[in-house]
Amino acid sequence: MADRDDAAHAAPTAAELAALPTVYRDDLFKDQVVLVSGGAGGIGLATAVLFGRLGATIVSCGRDGDKMAAFEAAMASLDISCFTQAMTIRDADQVGALMAAVWARFGRLDILINNAGGQFAAPAMDISPNGWRTVVDTNLNGSWFMMQAAARHWRDNEQPGCVINMVTVLATCTSGIAHTQAARAGEIHLTRSLCVEWAPYDIRLNSIAIGVVASPGLVHYPDTARPSFDHNPMRRMGTVQDIAQAAVYLAGPSGQFVNGSVLTVDGGADVWGEYWPLGRPAHFDIDY
Repeated sequence: MADRDDAAHAAPTAAELAALPTVYRDDLFKDQVVLVSGGAGGIGLATAVLFGRLGATIVSCGRDGDKMAAFEAAMASLDISCFTQAMTIRDADQVGALMAAVWARFGRLDILINNAGGQFAAPAMDISPNGWRTVVDTNLNGSWFMMQAAARHWRDNEQPGCVINMVTVLATCTSGIAHTQAARAGEIHLTRSLCVEWAPYDIRLNSIAIGVVASPGLVHYPDTARPSFDHNPMRRMGTVQDIAQAAVYLAGPSGQFVNGSVLTVDGGADVWGEYWPLGRPAHFDIDY
C-alpha cells in the first residue's frame, strides 16, 4: 500500500521535473504560448515545466504574488520564457485583464490549461454556504471566466484555440467532497457543450479527470483517508508527470481530432476503486 506520508515529499522541484524522461520531442510547442493557471506547484508546475521543455512560452496566474515570483524564477532557471500575473480567476474582470495582457504581450494564446482549483474534505451536511460558494466559484466559475475570455480573443483575432480543464473522476465511489464533485461535473458538461458551440471558431475543449495523485494537496486530508489512496487496480498513486503528459497529448498534434472528451488518468479507479477523503465509513464494512 502506498504510504500517505510520501505525499508530504511528493513535490518535485522544477529542476527535478525537467530531468524526467518524456516521449515528446523538444520543439513540439515552439513559438506557442501556453497558459497554465495555478502553475506554482504540484500538477500546475509539472505541466508548465513540461510544456516549457517542449518549446512553449509559459503564462501562469495565481493569487499569491510571492509564489508567482518564485514560479518565474524557477522557469528562468530552466531557460523557459515565462510571464505571470497575480490575480484571482474568481473575478471576471481580473481574468479579462489577464487575457488582454497576454495578447498585448505575445499577440496570441495557443493553449489554455485550467489547472487552478481548490477543495477541502468535509461531510456534505457540514459544508457552509461560504465553503460551497468558494469551491464552486473557483472550480466552475473561475474556469468558465478563463474559457470565455480566451475564446473571445481567439474569435476576434481569428486564431484557433485549445482548452484543457483539469477535473475529478466522477465515476469513482467518492464521499466527502460533494462541492468539488458538483463543480467539476458542471465543468465537464460545460466543456462538452462548448466544444460544439465553439467548433466554428476552431476551438477544441477537453478535460482530464485526475485520480489520486501524489501531490502536496494530499497532506490536507486526515489520516483516516490513508486506505483510500491505493484503491485502484494498479494499487498505487499517480504522479504529477502523468497528468502533465496527458495534457501534452491532448494539446499536441496527437490530440487534434479529440474534442469534447474526458481523458481519465486514474490507474483504473473509475472501473474499480473507492476514494474516501474522510475515511471509509463503518456503515460500508460488510460483516459476513
